[in-house]
Amino acid sequence: MNIINKQVDRLNAIINDLLSLSRIEKSAERGEISRERTNIKEVLESAVQVCQHKATIAKVTLALACNNDIIAEVNSPLLEQAVVNLIDNAIKYSNENQEVLITAERKDDSVYITIKDYGCGIEKAQLERIFERFYRVDKARSRDLGGTGLGLAIVKHITLAHQGNVKVESTPGEGSSFTISLPISNIQ
Repeated sequence: MNIINKQVDRLNAIINDLLSLSRIEKSAERGEISRERTNIKEVLESAVQVCQHKATIAKVTLALACNNDIIAEVNSPLLEQAVVNLIDNAIKYSNENQEVLITAERKDDSVYITIKDYGCGIEKAQLERIFERFYRVDKARSRDLGGTGLGLAIVKHITLAHQGNVKVESTPGEGSSFTISLPISNIQ
């Protein structure tokens, strides 16, 4: 019964992620992603708060560095979801007593939100595929940690819906750094 229950939970998570991804894609295609002027620090603080319990259990420290004056036209719930997905992954792939650093800065007409961990890192050969649906760098470990293989695809599509992009830099054994770049003003 425990195995069945675990598999039902896993399938439920996959279905929820697929539905979320489908809604994001359809809304973006139709230009229905509403955006408003938003304080980015408030979005990041909310994402950190969502992830704090999991970080505490994993004995990982979450550190946020963001000025109060960074404002951009975004869909706050979607941006928060993208950041939560990245923080959640950073926690999963970090060891005890490590830090996950969440930063945001404005450069020219863009906002750069970076989630950096000092965990296991990702092999260079796999970096091209990590934003694909259901792609897992470490299939056994990510399944054990509760991943659906859709979190980074969701991040990618949320970023694209904001006319932005996401990139990753990683070194095995040293950690990973995911950066979402968004235009400050992107309402069409």
